[in-house]
Amino acid sequence: MPDRADVCILLPTLNEANTIGDVIEGFRQQGFEHVLVVDGDSTDGTREIALDHGARVVTQDGSGKGQAVRQGIEHIEQPYVLMADGDGTYRPEDADQMLEPLFEGRAEHVIGNRFADMEDGAMTKLNRVGNRIINRMFGVVHGREMVDILSGYRAFSRQSFERSSLRADGFGIETELAVECVRMGIPTEVVPIRYEQRPGGSETNLHPLKDGGRIFLTLYALTKTNNPIYYFGSVAVLGTLAGTLVGAYVGYDYFVNGISHEVLAVLATFFILLSVQLLMFGVLSDVIVSVNREQTRRLEEISDRLRDVEE
Repeated sequence: MPDRADVCILLPTLNEANTIGDVIEGFRQQGFEHVLVVDGDSTDGTREIALDHGARVVTQDGSGKGQAVRQGIEHIEQPYVLMADGDGTYRPEDADQMLEPLFEGRAEHVIGNRFADMEDGAMTKLNRVGNRIINRMFGVVHGREMVDILSGYRAFSRQSFERSSLRADGFGIETELAVECVRMGIPTEVVPIRYEQRPGGSETNLHPLKDGGRIFLTLYALTKTNNPIYYFGSVAVLGTLAGTLVGAYVGYDYFVNGISHEVLAVLATFFILLSVQLLMFGVLSDVIVSVNREQTRRLEEISDRLRDVEE
């Protein structure tokens, strides 16, 4: 059975000098020997503090949390990864319950649910509302409730991560990971964790409105490959509504005032016809996605059988 020696703690950081030492020390006290800090070129001594506490430090080539995570995986040899933030909001004491589903073979990806036990003041009201909206949208679009898809406390097998197609550079990485778990059929489990307030003097790198908007757009854009009916259907609904409203205005002005709007009538017809075509395209795309998923599942089954034979 796997143990802590098979796990690497991954900590993407940017100017976390006030907390990174305690975070690393906390995981070491829990028995984790492998700690990797991927630092986004901090200017406050984060890298030096991390090295002093025995962590392996890699300076990030690009920018953003997503890029840091992808780069970090390239430097990890252990089969399991426990990803957390360097700001002290996630407890190393919760590591065991995060890793248990992986070690017992129940899951390949584990999400820590911050809402299960959140300290007062750990999240602003604006962030709470934004998280709820994004989680609800995820459930509707992807047909799976994961409770807290934006949680930064994750445990996963390196193999499942490498199977995923991840492109987000910023905080959208958590959203992409959740979407890929659904798209690739990666067994996923959600476990309760304690989410604590940032220690005094520590400042967040998250900008609620700007980053929240990017996450929302990332989530919507990813529906194109995972739920094309929703993606194209939502655009079709808007187009149909616009065409209907313009057509209603043209009809009203013609029958009531005797004024014709040929150009607007053509525009209304164009909107409606385009919407019908988008909906049809969405249906066809959904069929293709379903067939692709089935073929991928069968290929993975064959691959697993061949691996078992070789072993």
